[in-house]
Amino acid sequence: MKYPYRLDVLTLFPKAFSLIGEYGVIGKAIESGLAELHTHNPREFANDRYRKVDDQPYGGGPGMVLKPEPFFAAIESIPSRSRRRVVLLSPQGSLLRQKDLQRWSIDHDQLILICGSYEGFDERIRSLADEEISLGDFVLTGGEVPAMSIINGLIRLLPGTLGAPESLVEESHASGLLEHPQYTRPAEFRGMYVPDILRSGDHSAILDWREKQRKIRTEFRRPDLYLNWLNKKSNSNKEVDSSTNFSRNNIVDKEFGIIYPDW
Repeated sequence: MKYPYRLDVLTLFPKAFSLIGEYGVIGKAIESGLAELHTHNPREFANDRYRKVDDQPYGGGPGMVLKPEPFFAAIESIPSRSRRRVVLLSPQGSLLRQKDLQRWSIDHDQLILICGSYEGFDERIRSLADEEISLGDFVLTGGEVPAMSIINGLIRLLPGTLGAPESLVEESHASGLLEHPQYTRPAEFRGMYVPDILRSGDHSAILDWREKQRKIRTEFRRPDLYLNWLNKKSNSNKEVDSSTNFSRNNIVDKEFGIIYPDW
């Protein structure tokens, strides 16, 4: 990609995004030109003297509904790249997954995020989007927080953002499993010890330990993810490793010294 990844956000609250470029690796990526962030306020595209972007819903009901005209005009004002993707942030959308961030970072060079607000938006605004995304089965006051989450998650995947790109390989959700436990100095803290195997210097054994812990942790904390991982492994290898079927009742893993909360 010869030019920065372009991120455009349609939002009634553009100031909410002012700090994204000022901290951490995301800020450095924007500052260095790996990505660029633009905000567009639909109020600036309203066609009346009061810059009105909402109105009462047809058929009655509580709240106000976002009008289509300002959002269509705002979208049409944005310079368009050939591989752009338009995403509408909505509680009715598909749940955001790591694979979505990976797909957008690789297959596209521009992502437009539409943030809803108030009671909802005119149904015709949906026609602007290629897909709808939600953070989860809950409702927020607007799409700004989901948009910030997507911006953060996508930019960190761009080559050059992270100092150690190999850290993306084993992190949670990258391959369907959660990340293994991590430790640093001191070796003992308040009666809690770093597993001996991590201090053994046996890199092959450490890799085996980490892989097993990823399976244990995923099955215990996210059995839904673990089942999906098993199914994918079964489909690709035609054989499921039954040795990784750990019981959620095993709160203490004596072999590795890992203590799980009794949820």
